[in-house]
Amino acid sequence: MSVPTAVPRLWRTRALRRAGLTARQIADGVRDGRLLRPRRGAYCGADTDPDCVRAAQLRGRLTCVSELRRRGVFVLVRGDLHVHIDRTAARLDTNPPGVLVHRRRLRRVPAHDGLCVEPVDAVIDAVRCQDPRSAIATLDSALHLGVLHDDDLDEVFDALPRRFRRLRPLLDARAESGPESLMRLLLRAIGRPFEVQVRIDGVGRVDFLVDGWLIVECDSREFHSSWEAQRADLRRDLAAAERGYLTMRFIAEDILWHPDRVSAALRGILVRRRMVSSAG
Repeated sequence: MSVPTAVPRLWRTRALRRAGLTARQIADGVRDGRLLRPRRGAYCGADTDPDCVRAAQLRGRLTCVSELRRRGVFVLVRGDLHVHIDRTAARLDTNPPGVLVHRRRLRRVPAHDGLCVEPVDAVIDAVRCQDPRSAIATLDSALHLGVLHDDDLDEVFDALPRRFRRLRPLLDARAESGPESLMRLLLRAIGRPFEVQVRIDGVGRVDFLVDGWLIVECDSREFHSSWEAQRADLRRDLAAAERGYLTMRFIAEDILWHPDRVSAALRGILVRRRMVSSAG
């Protein structure tokens, strides 16, 4: 995954003039599509993220789940564009449809003329805007990608209400995807012992190993859609079965949107195994 790191910026007319552009060249750039003009006297490059351009039109910066999604961080919620507008700025006459405005005092000063808030502030907003399970998955993803660092967690949780502190012990930066984080929380709720990212001789690394015998894998279209990938997975499952393991594969869609069904399936197989073991 390509993770954007550059901060999209807004250029004022005077900055472009200082860079050597004439008024005619600026106007030509807008007409030719080489420059975008979100509002009067403010410009950005033609390749600027459309969400950032919309934030600039509102005299704000991209924040919360919108900014984290731009950076490649997992967020479950979709829909509204989240924009931070400075507390000292004039209030909008009406909130535009599809836009959620944030006015919280930022913890870190954004880049000058930047079109997005700092990652720490985006994460703080995103934790508050999502349910606890989704917030944990977002934090895991931000840590895993290096968008957020361990040293930043103190600042994040200091800025959040006390009720959010219970989430911190549940974080795990090893999770390579949002579905893996959410699956980890489902397994934790079931209450059976499990290990994360276990390497099994002859099989390779598996996402989870539950009770020492049940392999749980989280499959997504990105890595498992081709027949070649599916064939490799089936052969891994066969190798696991030869060694006494049972493999259950869950698609990301079910983990994200149907967690009750996933949990029921896991409980069913675990209960059945205990019944068979007791009968034996």
